[in-house]
Order: sequence, then C-alpha cells, then structure tokens
Amino acid sequence: MIVDCAQYCRGVRQDSEKLDIETAAARAKRGDGFVWLGLHDPDVDELHRVGDAFGLHELALEDAYSKHQRPKLEDYDGSYFVVLKTAHYDDGREEIDFGEINLFIGAGYLIAIRHGEGSALAPARDRLESRPELVEVGPAAAAWAILDKVVDDYEPVAAGIDNDITEVENEVFAERDVDATQRIYFLRREVIEFHRAVQPLVGPLESLESGIVIDLDDQIRRYFRDVADHARRIDEQLHDQRDLLTGALDANLSLITLRQNAVVRSISAWAAIIALPTFIASVYGMNFDDMPELHTEIGYPLALLAMALVVVTMYRFFKRIRWL
Repeated sequence: MIVDCAQYCRGVRQDSEKLDIETAAARAKRGDGFVWLGLHDPDVDELHRVGDAFGLHELALEDAYSKHQRPKLEDYDGSYFVVLKTAHYDDGREEIDFGEINLFIGAGYLIAIRHGEGSALAPARDRLESRPELVEVGPAAAAWAILDKVVDDYEPVAAGIDNDITEVENEVFAERDVDATQRIYFLRREVIEFHRAVQPLVGPLESLESGIVIDLDDQIRRYFRDVADHARRIDEQLHDQRDLLTGALDANLSLITLRQNAVVRSISAWAAIIALPTFIASVYGMNFDDMPELHTEIGYPLALLAMALVVVTMYRFFKRIRWL
C-alpha cells in the first residue's frame, strides 16, 4: 500500500494529498524537483506497477520483493538500490524485531519500500520537510533522512541490550545460586543478529560519505558523514557487547563449576566423617568372643566416646579447610 507520495520542488512539498504511482512517475520524469514515494509491504502487482512506471531494474525489484536481504548499496545504470535493516528492541522478551527498507534512488525520485513494522518513516519525511535547504538538494536528501532515522533507531536497541547485560552480570556474581547461562546465550544471539544488520551498512555509508558511489554536494555529504559516524559507533558498541557477554558466559560457567566443586567437597567431607564411626561400629559388630573390651563395663561407653571424638575431630578439620 502507498503510505505517502508527494513531489518536492523549490524546497517545499507541492501536494497536500498523496499522488498515485503514475502521476508521481510522470512528474519525476519532468525533472522539476523530485518525487518521494513511500510504500509498506506492497504485493507483487503493486511492485511491478511501480517498476514499470519508474523504469526500475528487474533484479532490484526481485530483491525488493524477496526481502531478507543483507544491507547493501548497488548501482543499476545510474540508479541505486539500497537495503537497510530496521530494528526495535522488546525489553520484555529481550529480543530484537527486525524489519527491512528498500530504497530506489534515481534522477527525480526516491522510492522507499518498508517491510515489517520496523522504523516508521513519517518522522523522517516530516523532519526533511522542515528543512527547505535540504529538500532542494534532491533525492539524496530524502535518502539521508531515511538513513538517519534508521540509524538513530539503532541507539535505543543498543542501550536496551546494555541494560540487560548489566542485569546479567549482576545475576552471575550475585550470592544466590542462579544459572544465567540460557539468558546470556540468547542475549549474545541477539547481539550477533543485530551486528549482522549494522556492520554491512557501514561500508555503503562510508561510500556515500566519500562520494565514491553517488556524486553528492558538500552540503549533504556532511550529513551522510554524521550518519556514518553513528553507525560506526553502534558497530563498535556491538563488538564490546559481544566481548562482555562472552566474558559473562565464561565467568558464569566457572562459577557453576566452583559451586559444584563446593557441593562435591561437602558431600565428600560428610562421607568421610560418617565412614570412621561406621568402621568402628562394624569392627564390634563381628561378634568375636576374644575381644577383651566386650567384657568390661566401660567398653560400650568407650566405643561411643571414640566414635564421638572421631566425628568432632574430622568435622573441625574439614571446617578448617573450608570443605564444610
């Protein structure tokens, strides 16, 4: 479905109502300003209709419909196809919900196709419309507004993961016996998935920043440089988060091993304490007649006293070496 479609000329929006696809394509070909067309989860027929109207390359259209592409920037004979991953962090589930945005950038038009919930692009359009000097730059300015919105939305995701990593670290080193292995593993998986969405985007942003792929004027290039800096910072933060989670997982497994060793030591100590009086009792349980102490009145109390002394001595010994 068409979310919004308008022509921008001389720094302002020309239409209060959204244009249809054919009208937008006709205005884009006139070369007067540019057209920004936004679609959300279009079907095959609608996508082919857009491709026919704007003359989009069939391979780019195929990628736009198949979805689940890696972030990239591709040149199709002077028009450009960009894939972005959007991200939103659900703190309750501790999972990242990913979406996808496909951009077609050409002379006189920018087409944004959004798949999934992800980042809504209405704020990006509103922000650009409030900057007439940037609107005059053309489709590159609209591409910047979308890229900036997507990358800015990465920061709350990274912050949410940081908070959960802090909670996990507190769980690992808490005195209570809590196994955080599963939570650490799933958090690390989310960080890796997030990194796969962010890291491939850094290269295209650097190409846009330097003007290698698209010839940009200095005014808009500075804005792309800012977006690239934000993406690099998020990418570095994700590297740190992976290292922290790896360290937390190692520490958690080490602490679990230490707790298990402590339990084994405790069981071994009590087994040793019980074994000695059991040995004494088993000797006297053999019922031999030629055991002199069996015929004395203090034989039985002495045997009990010996067992008690052994138990106390062994208990104090294991307590001193911290096995109990």
